[in-house]
Amino acid sequence: MLVEVRCTTDSDGYRCTVEVSDASGKSHHRVRVSGKDFQRWSRGRSAEALVRDSFAFLIEREPKQSILKEFDLALIRRYFPDYDGA
Repeated sequence: MLVEVRCTTDSDGYRCTVEVSDASGKSHHRVRVSGKDFQRWSRGRSAEALVRDSFAFLIEREPKQSILKEFDLALIRRYFPDYDGA
C-alpha cells in the first residue's frame, strides 16, 4: 500500500490531499489539520508525515474505501478513541 500526501498551509493549519494506492486501485482524500491538532500530534514531524502516519493507523483498522473522502484529522478520535497522532 502506498500513501502519498501533499499539504499546504492555510490560516489555521494545513490542507492535505492524500492518495492511497494498492493493487485494487486508488482512493483520494482531503484532510484538514488545525494548528492546534498539529501542535498536539506532530511530535516534530511534518504535516505530511503526520497525515501519512495517521492513514497507516486507519488502514490497519479499515479498508481504504471506508475512509472518509474529506475530514478533519481530529475526527479520527471519534471513530477510534485510541488514536493519538499515530
